[in-house]
Amino acid sequence: MLSLGRIYCDLVFTGLASMPRLGREVFAEGLTPTLGGGAFITAAHCGALGRKAALVARFGTDPLSLTLEDRLTQPGLDLAFLERNPQAGPQVTVVMAHGEERAFLSRRAGHALPATLGAALDWSEACHLHIAEYATLNEHPGLIAEAKGRGITVSLDPSWDETLIRDPRFFERTAGVDIFLPNLEEAAALTGSEAPEACLSTLAAHFPLVALKLGPQGAMLAHQGRVFIQPALAIAVVDTTGAGDAFNAGFIDAWLDGSTPETALSAAIACGSHSVQHAGGIYPTSALAS
Repeated sequence: MLSLGRIYCDLVFTGLASMPRLGREVFAEGLTPTLGGGAFITAAHCGALGRKAALVARFGTDPLSLTLEDRLTQPGLDLAFLERNPQAGPQVTVVMAHGEERAFLSRRAGHALPATLGAALDWSEACHLHIAEYATLNEHPGLIAEAKGRGITVSLDPSWDETLIRDPRFFERTAGVDIFLPNLEEAAALTGSEAPEACLSTLAAHFPLVALKLGPQGAMLAHQGRVFIQPALAIAVVDTTGAGDAFNAGFIDAWLDGSTPETALSAAIACGSHSVQHAGGIYPTSALAS
């Protein structure tokens, strides 16, 4: 499978007594420098689950990116379509994790589409394309049609963007997506409803399969007129950064294996649950495989 999107240099602060406020300084007990971004996290988790996953992205050549470059080496992760470009960095996210809450401060650098995109879509093993953020489609509206024209299935995580999540062309531009993977906040912004059931019903009119992430409440899925609900696992949470992207990996991996919707949803929740027990979006392979 292919995973397309931005790679961020994540600075994850944990063990905060409270969230920062203007004019006040807060000290963290822990700091984990790592790589993030939905495309990288989903691809890395798919690779750790035993599925060959190719990362289709640009990566900076600035000092911070180079310092974290060794994190790109993940089990099962193919870097053949990674473009190293000085304009792709520094692309940074500061993550502040407090209990099950988190806040982000990010900087985007340049555009998301690497020069390797065409070659990636023509790759003989490219059976599925995961698009990690709607911002990528905003840059390249014809992307889904290009993938579908090659017989490649497509999944999309809209990823929160204050401006783009309310794009009036959203459903037009996402036509053809096989698996839609929003969280409740994104679903509410897209549908105008706060209730998960109402959000799911509206989104199911646009996408053949919708997996709605509900955080500590678990997840819901709509497929072929049926709705499935599964609770979250009872676990200790360290950092929820990347949990949704790990959820995506678990779901896509199981779906590509031909699993039932219920089984795919269980796999997704398990993968996301493993992720939150650790700072940053990547969890050790041994835990993912257990």
